[in-house]
Amino acid sequence: MDAKDKMILKIIQADSTLSIKEISERIGLTFTPTYERIKQLEKQKVIEKYVGLLNREKLGLNLIVYCNVRLKEQSQKVLESFENHIGKYDEVQEITSLSGEYDYMLKIIAKDINSYNDFAVNVISNTPNIWQYHSSIVLHEVKKSTEFKIDLD
Repeated sequence: MDAKDKMILKIIQADSTLSIKEISERIGLTFTPTYERIKQLEKQKVIEKYVGLLNREKLGLNLIVYCNVRLKEQSQKVLESFENHIGKYDEVQEITSLSGEYDYMLKIIAKDINSYNDFAVNVISNTPNIWQYHSSIVLHEVKKSTEFKIDLD
């Protein structure tokens, strides 16, 4: 991956709606080599997909919760079962396997505290092999980014 590829990635991270023509003008290449580079980055899965980032609050999703989960058992079968089960719920935005005190951290988005409480009582607490869970309510998002740092050297 050379500097031009990295420039393409920086540009696409900031605004994936730009046309290939606009991207090519910004990086100083013509249309065809820019197009070929983007297609190669997609083929290599460096660019996984293009998405629109939505404003969750304007959609009425006002609560972010980080829920730390400790399982009763950590066998491969139990871990996979938990991941498959909890991953089916739209409220669960992220599932992260952890080392240390907890086995997983879930990022959960809900309409409000009552919606989260319903989810916690009806889903989390009824999920097989959960020993303990601890919820942390987000009060304020200080920094929120979807962009990775890409050095151009």
